[in-house]
Amino acid sequence: MSATTPPDTTATEGPAGALVGAGRLAERLGEGVVLFDASVGAHRGAAARIPGARPFDLDGQLSDHTSAVPHTMPGAGAFTEALRALGLHDTDTVVVYDAQGVYSSARAWWMLRAMGFDRVAVLDGGLPAWTAAGHPVEAVPAAYDGPRGTFTARPRPGLVVDADTVAAALADPAAAVLDARTGGRYAGTAPEPREGLRGGHMPGAASLPFGDLQRDGGLMRPVPELRTAFEAAAGERERLYFSCGSGVTACVLALGATLAGYRDLAVYDGSWSEWGLPSDRPVVTGMAVGGTPVAPGGGAAGGAAGGGGSP
Repeated sequence: MSATTPPDTTATEGPAGALVGAGRLAERLGEGVVLFDASVGAHRGAAARIPGARPFDLDGQLSDHTSAVPHTMPGAGAFTEALRALGLHDTDTVVVYDAQGVYSSARAWWMLRAMGFDRVAVLDGGLPAWTAAGHPVEAVPAAYDGPRGTFTARPRPGLVVDADTVAAALADPAAAVLDARTGGRYAGTAPEPREGLRGGHMPGAASLPFGDLQRDGGLMRPVPELRTAFEAAAGERERLYFSCGSGVTACVLALGATLAGYRDLAVYDGSWSEWGLPSDRPVVTGMAVGGTPVAPGGGAAGGAAGGGGSP
């Protein structure tokens, strides 16, 4: 593969070429593709990786740890330094994956795009799909120790947004805010895994759990099914904003929407880790009916949730 040709992609991909299958990737290992392992949590630093993969550490240097909420996008300077330290050049072609399937890899894909780098695709089904197809893995080294790259971040405003922008989108009839968390967390019937967060969702946001965009084996659904899922959640609206627990699985919705042909997309960086904190930002409980959230027994939901963490 030349430095100017993106990787071949699977039949489920949309017009943006954002998805690549395990078979296609296997054919092109060693042909100039830079592989990033963006696994998080318990899967971070797993015992095996796709040969040659480099750690895109969302739990480490590729989040802004000066922020009060997890997985916050780093600034352009810090992002540039982190990617140069990983050996990335502006002319490279990148494939990102994670050890859970299509989970945190979509966050790395969206971050690169938000920083002006388009030559990136997500491995469909991630490491599980790779190993299920019989492709090789190797032991994970402590860190990447190859030559530095020359990548330079060129931020694109509007792809990663803040709470005020999302609040404005909630009031905009031309926009839809979609929540990638489970239905129970959206409704406030399941506890939040991060301590101190209110249960429920933003008034006017629609529920679209990221797992609904996937089929058996953790693969992304075919494009027509993705489009149907987004139309069910957003109606005819084409301007879409995505939220989740900490801005990670919201990017799975961004990936699915891109594959389905949507173009006006943004991810709420703080997501529920920010909006759900005790504040005057409104929160309601219950499932939405006809686009109007239902709050059994009243409006705002309160109370702390259990400990732990979840994207």
